[in-house]
Amino acid sequence: MHSLMKAVLLLGHGGLDQLVYREDVAAPTLGAGEVLVRVAAAAVNNTDINLRTGWYSRAGGGSSATSGHSAVSPEDGGWSGDALSFPRIQGADACGYVVETGMGVDQRRINERVLIDPIIRTRDGSVKYFGSDTPGAFAEFVAVPAENALVIRSNLRDEDLASFPCSYLAAENMLARAGVTRGEAILVTGASGGVGSAAVQLARRRGAHVHAVADPAKTEAILSLGATRVLPRNADLITELGRESIDVVLDVVGGPHFAQLLTVLRRTGRYACAGAIAGPVVELDLRTLYLKDLQLLGCTIPAPNVLRSLIGYIERREIRPLVSAIYPLRDIAAAQTAFLSKRHVGKIVLVP
Repeated sequence: MHSLMKAVLLLGHGGLDQLVYREDVAAPTLGAGEVLVRVAAAAVNNTDINLRTGWYSRAGGGSSATSGHSAVSPEDGGWSGDALSFPRIQGADACGYVVETGMGVDQRRINERVLIDPIIRTRDGSVKYFGSDTPGAFAEFVAVPAENALVIRSNLRDEDLASFPCSYLAAENMLARAGVTRGEAILVTGASGGVGSAAVQLARRRGAHVHAVADPAKTEAILSLGATRVLPRNADLITELGRESIDVVLDVVGGPHFAQLLTVLRRTGRYACAGAIAGPVVELDLRTLYLKDLQLLGCTIPAPNVLRSLIGYIERREIRPLVSAIYPLRDIAAAQTAFLSKRHVGKIVLVP
């Protein structure tokens, strides 16, 4: 049906020069049980930059994902440590419309408006991440398993809906893994980013009291999402919050403040992590961990049907999108530059 399409190809590990916009890329062919989705909007995520720069590779060695490691081997360049092949199409977030169905899929699905669940679960029990392990949303069309194209009924813009899947899945997964309940005190780091701003909203939805860490210039925006208090990124958390004052830490930052995060946790507190934008290598005093009976939770793959629950939240207007800027897909380098500047609140979206 569609032979060629517009897409951004990632040619290899490195800088922004490794992203090439083309209009003659072969469109995907459908397999049995798949649907072809016309991508209406796609959002930028840390995972896009991490994969491009080789940050996931243990050979990269860097504490930051802002610079490209062109010398990194693709042998362990994926988020799971698996080998990568190039060129490839990235993009973990997508809102779009079903335009074709593969064998075994009801043709009545054509024209459905969908969000793509980025967690692709295979029959053998393994997991692939959309836009990292499989071709992603930085293209006009993408083929996905039919069960990963979830219908959404909303009057929000395509660009708004594309801001939800990846970040809100990560945030809801942290909240679920940590068992956050009404009335608990929560600390969210990186609260102005996609996952952080999602975590503020979703924790507040659960009735938690949210303390957030972010740039002071973004305080009003984060308070409007439901945070009780916003602390500057360089704040001494122990002085500001007090020792053993927080039930759960939701962290996407890591870096040099890690020890403070554990200090402010109450005994039996829970620390959940889904990122390390300030540095993946941290200092841990094991005495703090075991003497306080803390739980440390690494959070990547959510339980099945989490996106279905999020779609319900969206349709009932229990959470709202936070789109900072919209760029044409051909301007992906400018979009990623803006993303890395960290001046925005929420998500940056691309439109093919």
